[in-house]
Amino acid sequence: MKIIERKKYLEKLRRVEGTPDIKVITGIRRCGKSKLMEAFMERLRCEKPDANIVHINFNLTKFENLLEYHALEDYVRGAFVEGCENLLLIDEIQNCHGFERAVNSLHASGEYDIYITGSNAFLLSSDLATLFTGRTYEISVFPFSLSEFQLYYGISDSQAALDRYVREGGMPGSYLYASDAEKYSYINDVFRTLIVRDIRQKYHIRNLAVFEALTDFMMDNVSNISSVRNISSSVSAGGSNTNDKTIGAYVGFLCNAFAFYRVRKYDIRGHRYLSSQDKYYLADHSFRYARLGTKNMDFGRVLENIVAMEFLRRGYELYAGALHGCEIDFVALRRSEKLYVQVCEDISSPKTFARETTPLLRIRDAYPKILIARTRHDEYDYEGIRIVDAADWLLQGDD
Repeated sequence: MKIIERKKYLEKLRRVEGTPDIKVITGIRRCGKSKLMEAFMERLRCEKPDANIVHINFNLTKFENLLEYHALEDYVRGAFVEGCENLLLIDEIQNCHGFERAVNSLHASGEYDIYITGSNAFLLSSDLATLFTGRTYEISVFPFSLSEFQLYYGISDSQAALDRYVREGGMPGSYLYASDAEKYSYINDVFRTLIVRDIRQKYHIRNLAVFEALTDFMMDNVSNISSVRNISSSVSAGGSNTNDKTIGAYVGFLCNAFAFYRVRKYDIRGHRYLSSQDKYYLADHSFRYARLGTKNMDFGRVLENIVAMEFLRRGYELYAGALHGCEIDFVALRRSEKLYVQVCEDISSPKTFARETTPLLRIRDAYPKILIARTRHDEYDYEGIRIVDAADWLLQGDD
């Protein structure tokens, strides 16, 4: 498999190298966490030839004798080298029963600089403080961005790259397959046998029919404002007997496992969150095609999903804005920075252009406003709104 260097993630790891935190690499299954760990290890070996690097990959049978936490701790302590820098890297740590006890003990000893990856369902962001008594630093890894996709395939034309990326998505394991049908079969298998299996195992889900009906509904309605009550009603109307409490719990499980990301609705004028009104975005839009088919591609929703995930990659908090009855696709926050964002696949008609710009023009504060669309033209300004081509914006990196 072709490997590209994921520089941003490697740089994040470099910045926390040597800190006393437990470094935890999280993200959806098959998004490249283990390959990132391997790349980081190779960099360490080049830059620190005298360091003692202990690497354990629980996907390999050679480490199956360490699948109990006492054995794991004994092995790591036995590999310690006095008088040099010791680093511990563990892949798929959830396979070790009681792993948190071994990691906490090793961390308390202060002997190792510790880095771990694990299953998205068993190493949740919300669980880290409970699992590990020491400080943790989370590095969230996402599927390939458009820029990584373009680099992988060596596509020079940005518009052609986006055309392909919209259809193929960012799950790098699928790139090994030649046809779209084979790619989608792989992606669907990732979702069903890895993501759904992990969630079922962790939360002991018994009603698989309701769970699958829910995931299909959420995939079909990415970017739509939804409430648990509305989702429950729609799933029940499809023939699955359920209730609001069950649906609310299942939605939480999917978000905890990084399959979906919740974006809360925010009243811009009233400066308050609007309860029970959220949007949900897929970790990668290719899951939608793999599960539901490509008959209705709905490029507008897919583009909005792609933009949402790119904002999250860049470290923004995302909210769906509401103002005077108008919807703002995103209010993006990062430290002191705030952006108002609309996303549209095609703004060539005056009616569509007016529909997308009117909500932004009603905002009276001075924060930047952006309309991201597939213009295929250079960026321009319309009454203070940046009109930016989607491919250009996605490839710009941090603005």
